[in-house]
Amino acid sequence: MSAVVHGPTVDDQTRCVHYRTELDVIAIRFACCGRYYPCHLCHDSTADHDPRPWPQGTGHERAVLCGVCWTELTIAEYRGAGSCPRCSAAFNPRCALHHPIYFE
Repeated sequence: MSAVVHGPTVDDQTRCVHYRTELDVIAIRFACCGRYYPCHLCHDSTADHDPRPWPQGTGHERAVLCGVCWTELTIAEYRGAGSCPRCSAAFNPRCALHHPIYFE
């Protein structure tokens, strides 16, 4: 595990105090600070700045971390998959509701 996940995590698979179901196993690297957080609420509660989404055209950026195998996925890989392409861990489909916070 080389990536560091910031915020109030509750386990080593990147679950946090806000989202901790079996499917909540990703962390997002925020465009504004380059730091991984389990969710936007973790960023809001611990960062000293407002979040900024990844701009359009940055789908090649490795900005999503699978908390099961710790593989860094590109934005495009993550948005096109319901599970990790490396370890097959299922991702929470409801996270898509927050995509506008993370990605333009």
